[in-house]
Amino acid sequence: MAPSVGIKDVARAAGVSVGTVSNVINRPDSVSETTRLRVQSAIDRLGYVRSESARQLRAGHSRILGLLVLDMGNPFFVDIAKGAERAARRAGLGVMVCNSGQSPAEEAEYLALFAEQRVRGVLLTPADASGRNLEAFRRHGIAFIVVDRVAEGADQCSVSVDDVFGGSLAVRHLIDAGHRSIGYVAGPEHLSQVRDRRTGAWHALTEAGLAQSALFELPTGNLDVAAGRDAGSRFLGLSDRPTAVFCANDLLALGFLQTMYAAGVRVPDDVAIVGYDDIEFAAAAAVPLTSVRQPAVTMGTMAAEMLLEETGEAGAAHEHRHIVLQPELVVRRSSLPSPS
Repeated sequence: MAPSVGIKDVARAAGVSVGTVSNVINRPDSVSETTRLRVQSAIDRLGYVRSESARQLRAGHSRILGLLVLDMGNPFFVDIAKGAERAARRAGLGVMVCNSGQSPAEEAEYLALFAEQRVRGVLLTPADASGRNLEAFRRHGIAFIVVDRVAEGADQCSVSVDDVFGGSLAVRHLIDAGHRSIGYVAGPEHLSQVRDRRTGAWHALTEAGLAQSALFELPTGNLDVAAGRDAGSRFLGLSDRPTAVFCANDLLALGFLQTMYAAGVRVPDDVAIVGYDDIEFAAAAAVPLTSVRQPAVTMGTMAAEMLLEETGEAGAAHEHRHIVLQPELVVRRSSLPSPS
């Protein structure tokens, strides 16, 4: 293996001091154009790449933001990552994306990794409902922003969507379409998003003069397509099936739709389906899926911008705030009766 090229090698090849090379790399405006071009030519010729670990030791933190999400298999979180990366790149930073898999233990390990790497800050959707992982992470003095969840404390920032309103939008739409018995394909109970969307569904039922018992729950242990298929199988075994189903996210809804399609159950004539997130695949499903749209890219961008503000030069003046965005219902064929 060839030895790595260092800053001293560049200085020797360009006939300048190590300090001049450092200025070309970090403060190019402080060096004359002639010198800058000579040093840059030596850098290109030798293939020099500056040591991020050495820079990190001097600065005390890296040029990396950590992003920890519940499930990178869910396009919703991919869109959050896109938004975060967009903001980070504008600031000359990168993003390290990690996946907790909805596991508090995995979350704790990744937070420890972020601390070891001294990342500039962290964006995360918590998997640990107890809050113990975040309390332990606070000891490292690294700023973090909660994404897709309202932060409980006044000493931290968050960017989220009003999931209670989103759940209400979904079920109100089904009620307006004439449904009086509605299934709720839920996800893990420890996730506040799942609970809030159920609360919103109950609100819609109450407003319509219906009992909360009109919402029949089909619990699941995960928020993925396989869990949606399993919920669909249990739904088919019911003797008195609801005429509509609201799913806690689109992956559940797509799995549920697959099971209905395979069993010959007509959507929406036999059962209407509404999802949540409005991922790209929702519109491309065999029966285009009605869904509650979350502005995921915007969430990621805003969260990263707040984190950059908090960890930047003006960080002392930063004020913690909780931004709550509004979802919107996107109606497609899965919830609309076929024309007679």
